[in-house]
Amino acid sequence: MASTTARPVGPFPRPPALADAPAAEVHGRTDRLPGWRDLLREHFIALDVHAEADAPFDGAVRSNLVGHLAVATVDSTGQDCVRTPGLARRDADAFLQVGLIARGRAVVRQDGREALLGPGAFTVYETGRPFAWRFHGPWRMWVFTWPRELVGLDEDTSRAATARRLGGDRLGGIVARTLADVVAAPPSLSPAGAGRLAAELADLVGTVLGEALHRDEHPGSRGAAELRVRVEAFVAEHLEDPELGPDMIARAHFVSTRQLHRAFADAATTVGRVVRQRRLEHGRRELADPRRADLSVTDVALRCGFADLAAFSRAFKETFHEPPSTFRRRHGA
Repeated sequence: MASTTARPVGPFPRPPALADAPAAEVHGRTDRLPGWRDLLREHFIALDVHAEADAPFDGAVRSNLVGHLAVATVDSTGQDCVRTPGLARRDADAFLQVGLIARGRAVVRQDGREALLGPGAFTVYETGRPFAWRFHGPWRMWVFTWPRELVGLDEDTSRAATARRLGGDRLGGIVARTLADVVAAPPSLSPAGAGRLAAELADLVGTVLGEALHRDEHPGSRGAAELRVRVEAFVAEHLEDPELGPDMIARAHFVSTRQLHRAFADAATTVGRVVRQRRLEHGRRELADPRRADLSVTDVALRCGFADLAAFSRAFKETFHEPPSTFRRRHGA
């Protein structure tokens, strides 16, 4: 594969000096959000960038090239970086990127998915479509950027693969460590060798994506059972949260909502039914507990995650065949 000059993009810089000095590391730093925003828009790709309110700002980047692969280390503070549909349409360049978290935590969104990433986790996203990053507090991320046309990944697969948390299994861990090694000590290679390494790293990432998609389409029965156990424990710990539902549970367990629903299909139930049943069981225990006699039925309903008394009473009667107030009187609480 021929060597092609590339530039880091996305929420990450593509220093123009790289085009003239491909073997050199390029540095950039600013302590002002306007300077950071201007730097990204003037020298990289167009993004809407907003920093955490009332927090000191700092941003730094180190970049170099390995063949047609651009490698960047980015350090900064809490912020949102958004590639809007309009910005994506106006940019003629398209790149595929891998973001590998080295420090801190971040959330990435693209193609209808959202992934929470911590140290050692990585994800894939494309600059030709809208995406968003949210970084919480100080963070460091290693970013790997390939020209989109040099990556053998069809568009359908790409749309199914972006914004997934990768690196949590053995294969993903191996690839994450390999990518980190390239950042720590970029090898000195001939143009042909650098081009081959860039292509092989893209192939490794593609292998991780392929395995992740395979697991999504064909979840193993053992894996599904283990996921159900973890979900049951999570539901028990978050019953009072009114946002508790399939989307929240899927995000907390780093799986897609579709994969979560499939894991429960074998159990002849649904995630929503599990949440509802556990909330009602918790409410019944609260109503029968004499230590909770000072709580009104409305209080119990809210403690179980129901929006109001009417919803709780209706669901309680449908399940246990009597109103919650009658149940409480009958049990002397």
